[in-house]
Amino acid sequence: MKLALAKLRLVLHLLRGMWIVAVRFPRMSEASKLEVNRAWSIKMLRLAGMRLVVHHDERRVDHGALVVGNHVSWLDIYVVNAWRPTPFVSKAEVRKWPVVGWLAHRLGTIFIHREKRRDAHRTMHEIVERISSGGVVCVFPEGTTSSGVELLPFHANLFQAAVSAQCKVQPICLLYEDSEGRQSTVPAYIDDLSLGQSLDAVLRGGPFTAHLYVGETIEPMSDRRALSAAAREAVGAGLGELQARMGPALDEAREPSVTTASEREIGDDPSIESALTPRQ
Repeated sequence: MKLALAKLRLVLHLLRGMWIVAVRFPRMSEASKLEVNRAWSIKMLRLAGMRLVVHHDERRVDHGALVVGNHVSWLDIYVVNAWRPTPFVSKAEVRKWPVVGWLAHRLGTIFIHREKRRDAHRTMHEIVERISSGGVVCVFPEGTTSSGVELLPFHANLFQAAVSAQCKVQPICLLYEDSEGRQSTVPAYIDDLSLGQSLDAVLRGGPFTAHLYVGETIEPMSDRRALSAAAREAVGAGLGELQARMGPALDEAREPSVTTASEREIGDDPSIESALTPRQ
């Protein structure tokens, strides 16, 4: 009964998101759309039993950058949007997902048919156009989801857009923590799990804390392989730093975590919200 109620709340929130995008977005400014998207994503995480902590938000780049990070879960999209709403590059199959696919399309997701080389060229061109006009686009260069414990190899071809646009690259790292202070693989959307099974596992296994680590920006490069290697090193360093913070399993004497100036918890507290409003 409790699980069914949690699912119902999520479905209603998704439907409300569709209504907002279809009815309210056409009359909103771009800044207002970002704020509404961000608030909606924060609530989405909360309904999924998650809170979000952002580390080193002062490093954030809000204009003309390619954001790259590790990919663990379908929740990653909402984690990033709760931090700073950002269009994504996603596999074309997501466009067919009920409700979620429609929302992703209307929020500016760039869908790619990875098996079609010509479509890859179209995607690169669209990313370059958005970044060159001052936008920000997020890609997951691993090309698939993982457990989040280790990084998979990065696909260097995804960095061609940053080379062509001669833009900065913003590395980020995502990690999910369970209620015992340990890294959790429960939110990982991997193997043969269906989306429904993954959702059930998240709702049953929570509460969780989603950590988003913001790395130092990487200056423009002319070699996509070198850029890919530098980005993977930066994301790996973030993963190592986050994992080092995880306490030993079932350590009841573990001291409560302290939020420092370089990490901010995103939630419903108005002071937190005002501290994290998007930069102009």
